[in-house]
Amino acid sequence: MAKLKAVIFDMDGVIIDSEPIYFKIERDLFDELGLDISQKEHESFVGMTMEGLWEKITDQYQLKETIEDLTRLHKDSVFQYMSEAEELPIVGYIRELIEGLRGKEIKIAVASSSPKKLIEIILAKFNLQDSFDLIISGEEVEKGKPAPDIFTEAAYRLDLNPNDCVVIEDSTNGVKAAKAAMMKCIGFQNINSGNQDLSLADITVDSIGEIDAKLLKNLF
Repeated sequence: MAKLKAVIFDMDGVIIDSEPIYFKIERDLFDELGLDISQKEHESFVGMTMEGLWEKITDQYQLKETIEDLTRLHKDSVFQYMSEAEELPIVGYIRELIEGLRGKEIKIAVASSSPKKLIEIILAKFNLQDSFDLIISGEEVEKGKPAPDIFTEAAYRLDLNPNDCVVIEDSTNGVKAAKAAMMKCIGFQNINSGNQDLSLADITVDSIGEIDAKLLKNLF
């Protein structure tokens, strides 16, 4: 019988309210490349790895630049912003939720499409780098979200059955990945993450403050 044994957090849009930052950086890159990408299409990239984003765009728009070069440019822009920012926007109530889960015999992890170096920079800015049992990046698996690889690998490294894990996600791609991994999923409707279809989630919330141990256990 399935039982709550782990909570796996997405990072962007769940721990850090980063999507507006990414939207701006990516929009500037699109403009430099002469790409006319609609807001709706742009929002469909939320939750994907940088490589996955540029693979999709390069294929669709027949760009002459390589995926590797575009990804490197993208990473450099994001790393520079996040490293130099004196303060980054943390999602409301996330610190309280993380602290509340620690010591409850529930493992907690971060499974993010962002590069590992970026995850480490952001968690350190929030002084959360030592708060998790596992931190895993989309760089460490073959396929990024919406494929289930990152969550399946997280469960494997935590030595848990995927059925005993709950994922907190803010994107369509992330929710699809969590459900494909056979995990419970809470969809966080972060207004700053754009128009995301979270209908596959087991439950949706408008605030991280709505999530507590009781709600998590009631998913099982």
